[in-house]
Amino acid sequence: MPDNRQNTGAKISFFKSLYLQRRFFIALSICVIGFFMCYTLDNLFFFVLLALGAFVVLVIADLLSLYANRRGFEATRYCPDRLSNGDQNPISISIKNLYSFTASVMLVEEVPFQFQKRDLIFRTKMAPGESQNLYYELRPTQRGVYHFGHINVFVTGVLGLVSRRYICDVEKEVAVYPSFLEMRKFELLAASHRLTDYGIKRIRRIGHATEFDQIKQYVFGDDPRTINYKATARANQLMVNTYQDERSQPVYCIIDKGRTMKMPFNGLTLLDYAINSTLMVASTALNKDDKVGLITFSNTIDEIVPADKHRRQRNVILEALYAQKTDFKESDYERLYVSVRRKITQRSLIILYTNFETVNGTRRQLKYLSSLTRDHLVLVAFFENSEFTDILDSQPDDVESSFLKGMTEKLATDKELIVRELNRRGIHTILSKPEHLTIDSINKYLEFKARGLI
Repeated sequence: MPDNRQNTGAKISFFKSLYLQRRFFIALSICVIGFFMCYTLDNLFFFVLLALGAFVVLVIADLLSLYANRRGFEATRYCPDRLSNGDQNPISISIKNLYSFTASVMLVEEVPFQFQKRDLIFRTKMAPGESQNLYYELRPTQRGVYHFGHINVFVTGVLGLVSRRYICDVEKEVAVYPSFLEMRKFELLAASHRLTDYGIKRIRRIGHATEFDQIKQYVFGDDPRTINYKATARANQLMVNTYQDERSQPVYCIIDKGRTMKMPFNGLTLLDYAINSTLMVASTALNKDDKVGLITFSNTIDEIVPADKHRRQRNVILEALYAQKTDFKESDYERLYVSVRRKITQRSLIILYTNFETVNGTRRQLKYLSSLTRDHLVLVAFFENSEFTDILDSQPDDVESSFLKGMTEKLATDKELIVRELNRRGIHTILSKPEHLTIDSINKYLEFKARGLI
């Protein structure tokens, strides 16, 4: 996590920093009750007056213990410059007690309003000079700029009568990007050959790769058909040709930003699921030395990132995805088809993220998707409503629930009909629940590579 420390200890006036504690009011209430009792017990007045004087002295002593030290407490927030959308982002706060006594501390963190968390409070006790680290996690569900407020620290004195408020001036704005934490996790699993733990299938290659790699010495198990007889004669030992997966194949992720992608699931919109999946597919393709590009559209073509396999391409795509937003306009597939024909001249794998809800709505776009299949390998990824499963498994007990189940069955059947209609036109499909979209997309891409389709 980046070391993003900022100066602590914003100036605050005495009266704004002073807070009276429960013990203060209890002790003051006892003194008031004692004065009322003096109306009937005259001899009690002296003792009550003495108690009030002692109370005032103790309050002054507690105030001196808190305010004698100008910098009695420090707090620093450690927060990354970028948060990952849809993931748990760790954030820590480092606090240090500079007083010469054990202090009771209550820390109130001001997190961005998008989280609607008003009760992020930490309570602890700290010995003189002690430092502690406090940890919490935030899961953003919207991309954009988030504003962290101050850290409010309330330090209670030795006697617990008053407390002093410190406002640690660590306001900060952070940007929430598509799910790059998940991408890093995927890359670590790939490096350790544990992708099956993530859900990535091992797909057996069909046939031989055609791109030459190198000539090496024959070892038991090599395919005899790859023996290089000229190299064998020169080296006086068996030598074989080795081949590798075809590289530099263009892969374009096309994201529909129309009104159908505004639908939310588990706090994220379908657009955000598509964006997170695009980032993961792009990372996988770049690791396979393929070229990756991006197109986003609704009623117009909004963003075009030409396919490339340069090292900076991952960051270029990440920055482009960060700025994408949905609207309530109808997506123009005709304009998409024209733009693809003009901009993508080499045969490519096109992964289209959209959401078809009805068969009629799909048929209106079929002619454009079918036309794309003449020049490209087209994969349409759209969403299965994850709430359908619970409704379909339920037993209706009244007319309303029966009607709801009937409508759900019709919508689920429509999704299956859409898949059949697309497959019949030579268009590959993924019908996936939003939370499984990333894994299903990567598996499909790897399947195409194994089958030599790209």
